[in-house]
Amino acid sequence: MIPLAVPNLAGREAEYLQECITSTFVSTVGPFVSRFEEMVAAAAGAKHAVATSAGTTALHAALLSVGVERDDLVIAPAFTFIASIASIAHCGALPWLFDVSAETWTIDVRLLADKLEKETCRRADGSLVHKDTGRRVSAILPVFTLGIPAQMDEINELAKSYDLPIVVDAAAALGTDYKGRSSGNLGADFTMFSFNGNKTVTAGGGGGIVTDDPEKARLFRHLTTTARVGANYDHDIVGYNYRMTNLQAAVGCAQMENLDRFVEVKRNIARKYREAFSDIAGTAPFPDPEYARSGHWFSGIVVNNRDPGQLADIHVRLREAGIDSRPFWKPAHLQAPYVRAPRTEMKVCESLWQRIVTLPCSTALTAVDQDYIVDNVRRQFANN
Repeated sequence: MIPLAVPNLAGREAEYLQECITSTFVSTVGPFVSRFEEMVAAAAGAKHAVATSAGTTALHAALLSVGVERDDLVIAPAFTFIASIASIAHCGALPWLFDVSAETWTIDVRLLADKLEKETCRRADGSLVHKDTGRRVSAILPVFTLGIPAQMDEINELAKSYDLPIVVDAAAALGTDYKGRSSGNLGADFTMFSFNGNKTVTAGGGGGIVTDDPEKARLFRHLTTTARVGANYDHDIVGYNYRMTNLQAAVGCAQMENLDRFVEVKRNIARKYREAFSDIAGTAPFPDPEYARSGHWFSGIVVNNRDPGQLADIHVRLREAGIDSRPFWKPAHLQAPYVRAPRTEMKVCESLWQRIVTLPCSTALTAVDQDYIVDNVRRQFANN
């Protein structure tokens, strides 16, 4: 089976892991953690980075750090991996779910501007309130879908106008840029990256945030390291044990040494699929907006036919040919825990999500294997 997206461990991972074992620094203390944080900050174009146990824990702590509280609303796109929305729920808050742009698959900024103007108001204390629910709106959580930065200039302008902090879910966007600026340097209070096993670079798991604000970084690190004060067992606030281990960071350091090469490989894979399928009627490529250089975390094809049965048949037949092929994210407003969350109309989300076919895009994918994938995909559409 040609897998969808698996780690490329052809670097110094084994060497660095052996260093951990030899030194006995295998837990949350060790030199690879700080080295990894420095490498992530540099790649993201930010001044500070803090590594965590997962991308979800990074988002949770970042939302708490910008002041999200129980019963608040946090603005987020419905079309995202469920962890983005779960991090809001972990704060005791509720997502205010928005549709996405058909051109970028990121939050629709025109819809965002319209809803903020028409559906919010100010309390006497100055807080922003959602009229229908009476809940305080306390943050915006844009998602960089597939590694495509959202339209951050417009989002930053809205956030400034409405005095809202921004926590970005850039899980798959390390190494990408927006209008020539690195993905971690786009005006957000915090930007999160994931290092799960299927990401372009992995630590075998884990996540982290970047920020340019030293005080925000200090608060985030304090919150994610049990909020311990001093050398003894004193803790000044409710903290979380969200630390990354030295073992994970060792793998992450070896991966980061290959980040630029891996991102370029991902772009080449996406380019080849785009060119190979450009003449298949009734299909479209994944987004690639001109304002950004996507990392193309996943690649594939969008099918105009919305018949779920036919699309399921395509997945089955590709797997029979030894090619891993899967659908993509089911929007959050259709997920059981969030069906009652306030939301906009979801014309794009509801039309899009069942028509996406993801295809193998590991950074170790060979040209021979990609040719085989292309031939089989073309055959499926010829047969249908």
